Amino acid sequence: GTRLRRIYNNDGSESGACGNGMRCVASQMFAGTDQQGLTFETRAGLLNCWRGPADGLFTVDMGEPKFGWQDIPLAEEFRDTRGIELQIGPIDAPILHTPSVVSMGNPHAIFWVDDIDAYDLGRFGPLLENHPIFPERANITLAHIVDRQHITMRTWERGAGLTKACGSAACATAVAAARLKRTDRVVEMTLPGGRLTIEWRESDGHVLMTGGAEFEFEGRFDPSLFAASLDSNPA
Repeated sequence: GTRLRRIYNNDGSESGACGNGMRCVASQMFAGTDQQGLTFETRAGLLNCWRGPADGLFTVDMGEPKFGWQDIPLAEEFRDTRGIELQIGPIDAPILHTPSVVSMGNPHAIFWVDDIDAYDLGRFGPLLENHPIFPERANITLAHIVDRQHITMRTWERGAGLTKACGSAACATAVAAARLKRTDRVVEMTLPGGRLTIEWRESDGHVLMTGGAEFEFEGRFDPSLFAASLDSNPA
């Protein structure tokens, strides 16, 4: 079946796509049933999720990435978004520079580094997220390509800050590395919160993300909050 979902960040802003969130919701909806698949309706479009390939794992079809500067979006034209002119630090010795940019239904900038822990992402993340080149802000990732099948990464998530896992950022990073021909189309991503397998499917260009469901916390909303939301956002 199809479920209408709206995904919100910590700061109250709405997220276009959240692969980790969808895996968590799917795990709850699959629990105690023999249901194998779900379709989520999100701001990023219809996204399918299914059980497997092993127990406790879920795969989400995150759709097709977009690379056009207007699709990401950027504030000015860059014909080649595999690496754009953006840097932090001195002009002659920038600390971070030339990120790849990708849209997975939300904007991502990936900086390629030798050591993802050598930078204060908590300091640089907010500056880059809110840089004028990103009119809708951006998710900021530091990524290191270990080999053609393995990438390590950390992400400053738009509207959420430092995060243990950002599924859409893992997808964007895998795609960006493959575009640079530095990795294969199936890669294992190591994030602070665990591992994901990303496949940029050659047959249709869709990105498939496979991983477990990790819950940060559980809680309950006052039902009146939903009623207020529906009143202000009529269907």
